[in-house]
Amino acid sequence: MADLYAKALESERKTLWATCRLKGLPKGSRERQRIEELDRLIAEHKAKQAS
Repeated sequence: MADLYAKALESERKTLWATCRLKGLPKGSRERQRIEELDRLIAEHKAKQAS
């Protein structure tokens, strides 16, 4: 079964990362902070799946 939650998180992260690179946004911007939060959520989700 497809993990739609993980796919949604990864998709949002890729979109934000592309935006940050295109606009040259610095660390600490809202978009970069959201990427950090998404990384944490993805890691937590993978940890739940592994256990």
